[in-house]
Amino acid sequence: METVPFFVTKKDGRREDFDPQKLFNGLKKATEKRDISPERLRAIVDDIEAELRRSGRVEIPSQEIGEMVMERLRDLDEVAYIRFASVYREFMDLQQVKREIEQVLSSRRS
Repeated sequence: METVPFFVTKKDGRREDFDPQKLFNGLKKATEKRDISPERLRAIVDDIEAELRRSGRVEIPSQEIGEMVMERLRDLDEVAYIRFASVYREFMDLQQVKREIEQVLSSRRS
């Protein structure tokens, strides 16, 4: 069965083919020096890709994919989540990082 390609719409309006390897590389960078296997990362990529395909849409905003990644990383590894969030959300100063860490810690308590 042939899979239908779909596109990612970037923040600046550009469109590019969905590339699972690019998603894997982003996860790999966020989880560097953490005890998370490449197989686990591949499973996350496969899960996200399957969810996107089930949506039936041919164009997916990159922000939506980023949120899906962050949701999974938050459950998997808090340090990797903060790393990814700091790049994805383009934190400009330590106060933004601190606020994100405080949110993670407060959600852990509840």
